Amino acid sequence: MIEPTKDYIEQLRKIIEQKDDETAKKLLFDLHPADIAEIYRELNLQEGIYLYLLMEDEQAADVLVELDDEDRKKLLKELSSELIAKRFVGNMETDDAVELMRDLDEDIQEEVLSHIGDVEQAGDIVDLLKYDEDTAGGLMGTEMIVVNENWSMPQCIDEMRRQAEEMDEIYYVYVIDDDERLKGVLPLKRMITNPSVSKIKHVMKKEPISVHEGDSIEEVAQVIEKYDLVALPVIDSIGRLVGRITIDDVMEEVREQHERDYQLASGISQDVETSDNVFQQTAARLPWLLIGMIGGLSNSFILGGYESGFAANPKMALFIPLIGGTGGNVGIQSSAIVVQGLANNTLKAGNIVTQVMKESVVALINASMISLIVFVYNYFTLGDRGITSSVSLSLFSVVMFASIFGTLVPMTLNKLKIDPALATGPFITITNDIIGMMIYMYIASLLI
Repeated sequence: MIEPTKDYIEQLRKIIEQKDDETAKKLLFDLHPADIAEIYRELNLQEGIYLYLLMEDEQAADVLVELDDEDRKKLLKELSSELIAKRFVGNMETDDAVELMRDLDEDIQEEVLSHIGDVEQAGDIVDLLKYDEDTAGGLMGTEMIVVNENWSMPQCIDEMRRQAEEMDEIYYVYVIDDDERLKGVLPLKRMITNPSVSKIKHVMKKEPISVHEGDSIEEVAQVIEKYDLVALPVIDSIGRLVGRITIDDVMEEVREQHERDYQLASGISQDVETSDNVFQQTAARLPWLLIGMIGGLSNSFILGGYESGFAANPKMALFIPLIGGTGGNVGIQSSAIVVQGLANNTLKAGNIVTQVMKESVVALINASMISLIVFVYNYFTLGDRGITSSVSLSLFSVVMFASIFGTLVPMTLNKLKIDPALATGPFITITNDIIGMMIYMYIASLLI
């Protein structure tokens, strides 16, 4: 593992500046692709291109897979379609090649495909590009060991040896029938203990765990996690084996999804990185800030309608932050629990009534405790029963509303096929602020 220290980067830049190809090759030769990708981030585009042109084709392809999306896109724009096809795509597994191709414009994709020497690989890439990238089909690769259920064990081993020559990693041996439908998995232990079996269907592990090509990435991740798999076969609508998904691809997609959800919950409407320019970051953050501003103006409008009440009882204004902050916090807590439950499949989308009932009980306990503590505090410090009662009742009502609202919104969004992470962000906070103020002002107007 190499740490790209300032001295190391400066040394590398001097080597690049001097065009010392041999020394640069030696520095890169034994490095892991992930380490080279980390070094690349510290270099400018031209320096990165120089290093890429020095690498062996297979190493260059592996490094490209490890690069951040933005760095990869910038690099690809500077390279010819023929170079991309022969140096990168031709040395990648199909799932990585498809991910790369998605970063290219359609006209460039066609040019790259025309330069791929392996017609079978090009055909596989074309087929995989037709899938939605957020589905199992869009994530799968076609490199896998496949044997027929009617083969003998010696025949099976010979075929496995032949197929393995073109693969970097072997996870499972999949067994199909004459119609290419997935029938089982052949464990290594059964191969060793049954070296001369006449047909491998007699020793294979039947009814293997699989996913359909249209299943979402979240569903794939849940299956892999539940059954502790490192790879998962993908079948089509009639059960034919069409590909496999490995755990590293799934984890990468899940990580990216979590990053998007975190940004969405923080009020960032687009996927942004710290390396993005000022315009990109502003465009991603400004929309929710404007919505928040509208929410704040709405609150001002509501409070303005009770100006005379504040003039007669100025102490009422002291509890506006308490009401608004408590409602926002409770709403975010409730929605975050629901979003997490939907994400890890511990909460079913159809269990709205059950979840609302459970959250209502929790809210009742929390609301009672909070309002009681505030009531006792105000009773001995303010000496004003009207304000004391109105603040406590308002807090109780706001906590109850925010809890139920925070539960209903993400579950409703999920049913509408909208990312429920939206509910854990400014949307909940702004709504609870406005509703909380309305509740406070209404109760205060009745009791004071």
